[in-house]
Amino acid sequence: HAARGRYVIMGDADDSYDFSDLSAFVAALRDGGQLVMGNRFKGGILPGAMPLLHRYLGNPVLSAIGRLFFRIPVGDFHCGLRGFDRQSIIDLDLRTTGMEFASEMVVSASLAHLDIREVPTVLAKDGRSRPPHLRTWRDGWRHLRFLMLHSPRWSFGYPGAALMIAGMALVAALLPGQLSLWDGVSLDIRAFLVGCMAIVVGVQAIVHGVIARRFAAMHQLLPAHRRAQHLLDAVSMERILQAAAVLLAAGVGGIAYATGVWADAHFGAIADGKLLRIMLLSMSAIVVAVQLGLSGFLLGVLDLRPGSVRAQQARLRAAFPVE
Repeated sequence: HAARGRYVIMGDADDSYDFSDLSAFVAALRDGGQLVMGNRFKGGILPGAMPLLHRYLGNPVLSAIGRLFFRIPVGDFHCGLRGFDRQSIIDLDLRTTGMEFASEMVVSASLAHLDIREVPTVLAKDGRSRPPHLRTWRDGWRHLRFLMLHSPRWSFGYPGAALMIAGMALVAALLPGQLSLWDGVSLDIRAFLVGCMAIVVGVQAIVHGVIARRFAAMHQLLPAHRRAQHLLDAVSMERILQAAAVLLAAGVGGIAYATGVWADAHFGAIADGKLLRIMLLSMSAIVVAVQLGLSGFLLGVLDLRPGSVRAQQARLRAAFPVE
C-alpha cells in the first residue's frame, strides 16, 4: 500500500514474483496510472516458470484477442502482478469469481477509460508445494468466453457481416448461371445454395449482435458508445418489421413467379437452372424475413423497461378506476 491506501499492488503469493522491487509500479501509479500491469514477456520468464503451452499459445493468443476486441495496449492480460488506484477499481464493480477475473479487470478498466500502463516484470518458478489450481483448457475457455461475451461486434457483428457480404457476392456471381473458374473447375447451383445459407446466417448474426449490444447498454454491462448508440436507436422494432415485410413480399413474389412458370410446364421437369436459383433466393428471403420479424419482436420486449411498464400500469389504473 502507498499514499495512505490510495494505491494497491497485488500479486500471486507463490514466490513467482519479486515483491522487493516494485519501484516501476509505484512510479507509474504516482505518474497518474490507474491500472499498472506487469508484462512477463518483456521482463523475462525464467526456466520452468511457465508451461510452454501457456507461454507460446494460451497467453499470447488470449492477450492478442483482448487487444483486438478492446484496443487495450496490454501485452500480458494474465500477469499475476499488477498495481491500481484502489477506488477506481472498486468503482468497476468486478463480478467474476474464477480465473477470468484477470481479464475482467483489464477489460472493465478499458471500457471505463481508466489510464492503463504496463511495466516489465520477471516471472520465476513458483515455490508452491502443491499442484496449481489453473486448468489450461477450462480456464482458457473461461477467459475467451468472457472476452467474446463483452464484445458483441466481434462475436456477432463482424463475422455476420463477413458471411452476409460473401454470400451476397457468391449469389450475385452465380445468379446469371454457371461460373467457370479455370479448366475443369466451375461453380453452379450447389455453390449458389451455399451463398444463400451464408446470407441467412450472416443476417441472423448481425441482428443478434444488435440485440446483444442494446441489452448490454440497457443493463450497463457495456458503456454506451456514441456512434453505436445512434445505430441502435435507429434500429427499432417497427423498422425491423418493415424490412421483414418487404423481404417477405419479395420472397413470396419470387416463389409465385417460379410456380407460375412451373405450372405453364404442367408441373413437369424443368431444365432451366435460373428458375431454381429464383426459388432458392426467394425461400432465403422468406427465411430472413421470419428471422427479422421474430428478432424485431424480441427487440420490442427488451424495450419494455420495468419503469415504463409500471408507469403505463399507473396510467391505466387512473383511466379505469375500480369502483
